[in-house]
Amino acid sequence: MAHKKAAGSTRNGRDSHGQRRGMKCFGGEVVKGGDILFRQCGTKIFPGDNVGMGRDFTLFAKVPGIVNYKKRKNRTYAVVIAAAQ
Repeated sequence: MAHKKAAGSTRNGRDSHGQRRGMKCFGGEVVKGGDILFRQCGTKIFPGDNVGMGRDFTLFAKVPGIVNYKKRKNRTYAVVIAAAQ
């Protein structure tokens, strides 16, 4: 009788979870400062007015307001229109 398990059962079984990329806030939505707008690999969408970009290309709102996506010169920009206070 073998006193060890089969090697395959311990060597296999590692798989990373999905990274949940994509649009988190759609155009016309009201956001708070710091809300994530878009998670992406590389710059599919570029940061516009009142939008920042993290190290992993995540776009986030810098101020509270309304999200808008605009196209300019073959690029899509995420823009947050600041709410009047």
